[in-house]
Amino acid sequence: MSVTISAQMVSDLREKTGAGLMDCKKALTESSGNVEEAITILRKKGAATAAKKSDRATNAGLVESYIHLGGKVGVLVEVGCETDFVARNDEFKAFVRDICLQIAASSPLYVTRTEVPEAEVAKEREIAAAQVAGKPPAAIQKIVEGKLDKYFSTIALLDQPFVKLPEKTVKDVLTETIQKTGENIQIRRFVRYQLGA
Repeated sequence: MSVTISAQMVSDLREKTGAGLMDCKKALTESSGNVEEAITILRKKGAATAAKKSDRATNAGLVESYIHLGGKVGVLVEVGCETDFVARNDEFKAFVRDICLQIAASSPLYVTRTEVPEAEVAKEREIAAAQVAGKPPAAIQKIVEGKLDKYFSTIALLDQPFVKLPEKTVKDVLTETIQKTGENIQIRRFVRYQLGA
């Protein structure tokens, strides 16, 4: 039995996800009208789309600054995209501004977990293993990996919960923005200043 996909259903899904109309209709058809399943399908497609575009050069973009009220915290971030057309797009500008706010609020040290020095990761792994000594070996590895994931979510920007939507990570929001703009986007670097730190 096939479910009829109405224009309203497609419109509602598009409003929730920001995906294109045809993508929303295909996802709803594939999920037999189940909105939550359609959202999952679109998120998977967005991740695949972002992965395909990850090798494209990002020679355009923006450098954005943010000074928190009272002048105690400041952020400077560089976000690259493929064309000036996207760099001038309001949605891209809003994304870059949100990244500034994220950095100001959550104080990451690195953009990605791969930038964290191996010595620092090894030290955290050692501390985590010492905290769970005496547990079964199979459990120790899982617990240590879980603790490392939590550690990365505090210091690596892309692993952090997004401040405006805590159920998503910054990487999820980046992936959605790549899907919406149709271009590769990279958060290249940032600096966070705090008075007295």
